[in-house]
Amino acid sequence: MVRALLAVPSGVALVAVPDLRRALLAAGNPMSPAFWDSVKATLGAIESGNATVGDVQRWLESTGTEPLLLTRSFFVWPEEDERGPVAEEMYRRLVVHLEERVAEGVIDPDALARKDDGAREAYEDLQEHWLNSPLPDGRIPSVVVGEEQDEEMFAARDEEEAFALGELRRILTELPEPVRPASELHRACVRLREVLAGPGYPGNVLRACAGFEEGEELPEDDEELWLTVTAGIAGPISDLPEEGDTVEGFTDLEGELGHEDTALAALCAIHYADWLAVVAALARRGPGVLASPERIARLIAESDDIDVDLDDPEDLEAAEMLFGSVTPLWASLGIVDRNEILTPLGHWGLPRALERAWSPFD
Repeated sequence: MVRALLAVPSGVALVAVPDLRRALLAAGNPMSPAFWDSVKATLGAIESGNATVGDVQRWLESTGTEPLLLTRSFFVWPEEDERGPVAEEMYRRLVVHLEERVAEGVIDPDALARKDDGAREAYEDLQEHWLNSPLPDGRIPSVVVGEEQDEEMFAARDEEEAFALGELRRILTELPEPVRPASELHRACVRLREVLAGPGYPGNVLRACAGFEEGEELPEDDEELWLTVTAGIAGPISDLPEEGDTVEGFTDLEGELGHEDTALAALCAIHYADWLAVVAALARRGPGVLASPERIARLIAESDDIDVDLDDPEDLEAAEMLFGSVTPLWASLGIVDRNEILTPLGHWGLPRALERAWSPFD
């Protein structure tokens, strides 16, 4: 009933309410006065522009048979058109469970419609308990829905990564093979080993990117070490060490992230398409090209290799901010110099490192 009223413009629904009420009365299903009061109040608020999304959702949930949009344990149902088979099954099971509780009188829709706090709390408790309790077959609804969402997310990510890798390889086959700068690579790795052995930034971020544990022996081969760390910047493998974390800091949702955490978060937020656009552009232009965050953002916006629209100044600023965490790490690896100019080492190694980052593990 409520969903049907929400499926049409609020003005149309308001006009239809009297006829609908008479029809239900004639059919022997008159609904309660509390329900009709909530219908008029909510549709009127929608029509006047005073209703929030939360108000409408609460009204929908006041039927007593609507799964909560967000539970106390922060479980969120996928959108209807995004539910997989498991989520769809669990959603239907919960609706049936709620309908049974309404029929038994355990759930009081009228009290929910009147916004009774006690009824609302009991309604939330009931759904929370069902979501986190085993079904007869042993499955826990919240767990299996979450697992299905994770699988879908990982599958989508793997598909995007595979496509980006294919595009990168296609682009590289059209370009001449850069000369391996052996002496420059060796000098960069001497510095890199010192950075990785030292405390704090940037060594701790680079170790996290590469997945090196504290005290772990580094690869002896310079090329292996350099490519592993550079690839990790495009696809960080682990988090920063937790020894400095506190319970208070973890639970302080309004606290600011430290510099290292901010840098690592920025690396994780860069899309495959952006990495592809940047590395392809630098590979084509060669050593000596400017690779500052500002220039990188512009390279992404101008790229013909990806389908993105960064004409909005805010989008350009966001890309610039993200790559502002990349270029200092590149400088530690000799990819760019102190003036943020691409070096022969960066030109040779960036495409190889990106290909490694996106290649499936054997």
